[in-house]
Amino acid sequence: MLKKLQLQNFRNYDKKDFEFEGLTTVVIGPNTSGKTNLVESIYLLAFGKSFRTDKDAQMLKFSEEIGRVKGKTEDTELEVVLTNGFLYGQKSQYKKFLVNGVSKRKVDFQGNFSVVMFSPQDLEIIIESPSLRRNFLDEVLEQVDKSYRVDITSYNKALRQRNALLELARDTGVRNEKQFEYWNELLIKHGQNITNKREEFITFANNSQKTIFDFLINYDKSIISEERLNQYREAEVGAGVTLVGPHRDDFSVSMFNKADDSTHDIKYFGSRGQQRLAILQLKHIEIEYIENALGKRPTFVLDDIFSELDEGHIGLILEILGEQQTIITTTHKEFLPKEIIDKVQLIKFVKEV
Repeated sequence: MLKKLQLQNFRNYDKKDFEFEGLTTVVIGPNTSGKTNLVESIYLLAFGKSFRTDKDAQMLKFSEEIGRVKGKTEDTELEVVLTNGFLYGQKSQYKKFLVNGVSKRKVDFQGNFSVVMFSPQDLEIIIESPSLRRNFLDEVLEQVDKSYRVDITSYNKALRQRNALLELARDTGVRNEKQFEYWNELLIKHGQNITNKREEFITFANNSQKTIFDFLINYDKSIISEERLNQYREAEVGAGVTLVGPHRDDFSVSMFNKADDSTHDIKYFGSRGQQRLAILQLKHIEIEYIENALGKRPTFVLDDIFSELDEGHIGLILEILGEQQTIITTTHKEFLPKEIIDKVQLIKFVKEV
């Protein structure tokens, strides 16, 4: 559980401290008051990155050189130091990670605090681009498995280098096989590990009890091997990019039709309501998977979803309040069911910042 949070020069915050009491905290405030910035800081402590930008300097308060996000759980102090690329006139890293005051690599920083986040944008996981589904798989697995974090980091580095070689081969018409051997070996090694671990999670999800909405996940994996790389050798040079591997993975979610004992892709055949239920179930499975792997439930963060969900869906979410720490943001107190208002900690943002 997250007990304390300190923000300094983060987004719209100059300096702000938060304390979280009990299992459920509700943050109420108008749009642009900083609620999602607060959620982003919590996400940063779990993943070491933002869910809104890939440019770390954008998390800094405008015109500031350095910012900090500090969090304290029951037994660990976590800190992310942000810079604009320069510190005291010298070039610096954009981010620095500390655990109990000791500097750590990102791969060692992640995993100290786990979060499952649900926002209106997550409703698009099922129906939008494959990259959103790959990001979902990565977020689940990066929190529970250090070796997966190492595999993803190493794979992405090798992929960038190999793509640069393919682009060079396309532009010059010359492909140097010796240059490819090292990066091919790395891609295959780490890519196969990634595929195996993604498959393990999907098997867990398919075997899980589904009390909200029953579905089946179909893993469309892009297998990487020496044979597959050779198969696409000419096509890759023409495209200038690597065409096989887990960076091309996807999955689909199928709902059951009991009338004829068949399944149908919910992206194309499900109603908006059924798609919402499937996402709710997927997030609940994510919580269960993390608990199964780590022996403790993650903090559940709900960012402004009450305005997007109907009363029935809200009721399903409220059923799991109290099972783990939950932090909820909303624009209006009226969105909250009356039966929970007296049972939660309320933090009010009274004006826009």
